[in-house]
Amino acid sequence: MTPPETRAAGQSPIAAAGSPAVSVCLKVLRNRADFLRAARGLRKPMPGFLLQARKRVPDEAPDHVIRVGYTCSRKVGNAVARNRAKRRLREIARVCLPVSGHPGWDYVLVGRPMATANQPFADLLTDLKTALAIIHQKQK
Repeated sequence: MTPPETRAAGQSPIAAAGSPAVSVCLKVLRNRADFLRAARGLRKPMPGFLLQARKRVPDEAPDHVIRVGYTCSRKVGNAVARNRAKRRLREIARVCLPVSGHPGWDYVLVGRPMATANQPFADLLTDLKTALAIIHQKQK
């Protein structure tokens, strides 16, 4: 059985980004220790967010899984602004990580005040693709 194709006419920024119909398994980071380990890893600041990434050790989680976490401090704004920023971070991760992320890695997207919630969505997508390319280029 083949996966359904994305529609060509009237493409949204998500479809233009080339999101696959079938994605890699993304797991959400929930433990504070995982966030702290990612904070000690590689970092790439971008205009809309900060990307923290690290390669996991083999016994931590399955190698075929990409784990991702999202965080926004109170500097981003009130609860409404933080939730909006996290929703946008979740969506760019859902679109970009299956394509540009590497299995066996943890990623944390940190929201920025006055940027994550206000920046155009297409710019956030481009920023994440660029940040992932730079992070994985540094790692090699």
